[in-house]
Amino acid sequence: MSKYNTERSLIMHIDLNSCFATVEQQARPMLRGKPVAIVNRRTEHTAIVTASYEAKSRGVTVGMKLRDARVLVPDIIALESDPAKYRHVYHQLLSIMQDYSAHVTMKSIDEGIIDFHDSTAAMVGRDLQDIGQEIKQRLKDEIGVWMRCNVGISTNRFLAKTAASLHKPDGLDEINAHNLRDVYKTLKLTDLTGIARHNEARLNAVGIYTPLQFLDAEEEALQKVVFKSIVGSHWYQRLRGFEVDDRESDVKRVGRQYVLERFDLSFGQILQRLHHLSESVGSRMRMQDKAARGIYVYAKTRDRQYWHASFMAPSAFYTNQTIYTLARQLFVQAPTNLREIGLHCYELQPMGESQLSLFEDTIVREHHIAGAIDDINKRYGERTLHSADTLGTGIYVHTKIPFGSTRYL
Repeated sequence: MSKYNTERSLIMHIDLNSCFATVEQQARPMLRGKPVAIVNRRTEHTAIVTASYEAKSRGVTVGMKLRDARVLVPDIIALESDPAKYRHVYHQLLSIMQDYSAHVTMKSIDEGIIDFHDSTAAMVGRDLQDIGQEIKQRLKDEIGVWMRCNVGISTNRFLAKTAASLHKPDGLDEINAHNLRDVYKTLKLTDLTGIARHNEARLNAVGIYTPLQFLDAEEEALQKVVFKSIVGSHWYQRLRGFEVDDRESDVKRVGRQYVLERFDLSFGQILQRLHHLSESVGSRMRMQDKAARGIYVYAKTRDRQYWHASFMAPSAFYTNQTIYTLARQLFVQAPTNLREIGLHCYELQPMGESQLSLFEDTIVREHHIAGAIDDINKRYGERTLHSADTLGTGIYVHTKIPFGSTRYL
């Protein structure tokens, strides 16, 4: 392997700037130029999901409590998230990106990758920086004038994402073998995607404190001393611009959680919210054509105690009613004084492999009913059809923005 990847940069990373806040500013012109915070629930104790650049410039950060943000920015405007609006922009962005290559991967609702390898000769013949500028303009023309994005170009996904983070907002940068070392000189270890406090401590323990020192480390040392696995070799290649991240991971589990809106809810009201979560998990699971064998429920109390229970079924399940029935049976053991509940299904397998039994006719009928409900909700909007038991929960248990996955978009 050569020291650095000297191939032409053919990977482009697109990152919408402060996506959800920017989308709201695009949709509501009166918010433009003002500090905006997006939250999943408008209470003073809720955490900020996204902040506009006007809010960020005054010290507001993602994850900060809204009440703390108001201390820094008294005039901050808090808006409850509107996932349908963000999904629309996601699909618009995806459509634009697919005009340039058949190899497009959306990493989250607000960022994606265009791989120009094997694109048409006409497209590969263009300057990728020109294409990046063109995409920026198309965002403004086809979605709205307030939309901005960062564009990063490189020889692998890691460096393209790194390039996209260099000059926010609205930047366009390329990292290649010629400027790789100069870029690393300007960064901290934790600026590298995948290096948080735990990995930073591992590197510090062997005298690596900067990205440049990380780059210059021997592959054997990274593999055998720092990471003690093949991960060390992956980092050695990744830092040098070689691709090691072009792989798709299969979904391992599907879950939802909910922080209770009040502390005086009865057990029956809590079960209604658990039922709502069960319907959401069932829908998401079937969207992936998955059935589950395991179910796990948990609860957190107001005094920070954690309780959980699980069950492994003898055959796979996927209907909302089965998920809720199993979750409810487990949840009768839950403590009182709750502040958060959640569940997830695991041991997933393709629905076609679900075990049939003496009740095959019933299972087939349930499959058709679940599919019909999913089709109606997909066409006319989430929760157009749902259990009567969860009729009043929709105003509380909102769909959260799926940051880390685009499976449900």
